[in-house]
Order: sequence, then C-alpha cells, then structure tokens
Amino acid sequence: MTKQIVCFSWGTVYAKYYINRLYAMVARNITGPFRFVCLTDNPQGIRPEVECFDCPTVPAKPPHDMDGWRKLVLWAPQVADLEGEVLYLDVDVLIVDNIDCFWEHPGDFCIIKNWTTPEAQKIGNSSVFRYRIGENKHLWERFIADPEGTVSSYDNEQVYVSQEHGNVTWWPEEWCRSFKVHSIPKFPLNWFVPPKLPAGAKFIIFHGTPNPDDAEAGRWPTNKSQLKKIYKHIRVAPWVKEHWHDQV
Repeated sequence: MTKQIVCFSWGTVYAKYYINRLYAMVARNITGPFRFVCLTDNPQGIRPEVECFDCPTVPAKPPHDMDGWRKLVLWAPQVADLEGEVLYLDVDVLIVDNIDCFWEHPGDFCIIKNWTTPEAQKIGNSSVFRYRIGENKHLWERFIADPEGTVSSYDNEQVYVSQEHGNVTWWPEEWCRSFKVHSIPKFPLNWFVPPKLPAGAKFIIFHGTPNPDDAEAGRWPTNKSQLKKIYKHIRVAPWVKEHWHDQV
C-alpha cells in the first residue's frame, strides 16, 4: 500500500521551506512507498519530490477564503487525483517519530482531540487527520450551498467538521502533542527551563504562535502593535532543530 499525504500551501504566511521540511520529516519517519501531495497557489520553491496541484478556492468572503475554511476543499468529491485514504498534515507540524501507526489506527475519520475544549463538545484539532477521499461530501456540499451561514454558525472549520461529520475517532492522546500545552513549562519556569519533547509523541503541533522556527530560535513573536506579555516566553528547544530540517 502506498501511503498518501496531502498538505496545503497558499498565500505567504508560511514560506516554502515549511513544505520542503515537512516532506523531509515524512520521508525520514515512514516505512514503505508514499505519495506527498501539496495543494498550492504557487509551486515555485517546492522541492521536486512533492507533487503539486492547484489549490481550489472556496466561495467564502475574506478573510475566510484564505484561512482555515479553505481546508474544506478536502471534503469535495474529487481532490487532485487522490483516491482512498489520505493523511492530511498542516505544514507547521513537527514530526519526531515514525508515523506508520497513523495508517493502522482503526476509524473512518481520525483526528486529534482538541486539548483546549471540553470532552463533551467533541471538537478536533485538524492539524493531523486521516479520511477517505469522496466520503462525507455533505461537509463540502453544505458549505458551498451557504458559505456565509456556515462560517457564522461555527467558530472555525475544525469545529464544523468535528460536529457535522458524525463519525469521529480520536488519535491516541500521546501521539499528537501541543507545543504550547505539553512542551512549554508553566510561567515562570518557561523563562528558565527549555521546552520538553513529550514522551510517546509522534507529532508536535504548533497551533497559533510560536511556530517551529520560533521554537528553534527560542523566541515568542508578537505583532509590532502588541505589547509582549511577560508569560509569553520560551527558551531554545534544541530537539526542534534535530527534527525540523530538509535533509532526507
């Protein structure tokens, strides 16, 4: 079986080296043949091993046409030339161990259980999920029938998919860990103790900020218009550099 991975690259939020490093991390941590597909609006600068296809647009008004709601194109009846099971990855995840188990775990739609929402809400984090192309296309059809109504009814795309899919399976909790929740020590220890690599993790998820390049450098970025809050601080995480590079 050829394992299939798909990711996105649109706009300028993430430089192309994010895709190139993601490919390299997959290649170092997978067994057997695999396909790595990127849906992108600009393939320039993406390494040749990555299969690039046009990134479909969504009929939502700005800014939602360029934010996470665009990921709903994955639920369309056809996605590039993909068929069967696919593992979707956000480009800012960090892979720290073998990921073969993500194709072996039972379930039609497997996703991370969101760390910051109550269990009863059953909300996933869509940084890493596995699904089947063309199944549950009602998620796409409902969205394109009323994009503005859908966007206004749900906080974000992952809430919509989690609540409307109907058959969600969580990954084992230790496989996908949050950098902010599970790696960074609580304030004020984060000023003195470097972020840790959680035991048993396969993926480290960087939701919001900081990003992997920030963790590698030991910085917590802020906008120029914002004052940096004292508890938003990290030291250099040497293990990030060990795993986050473009060498296969």
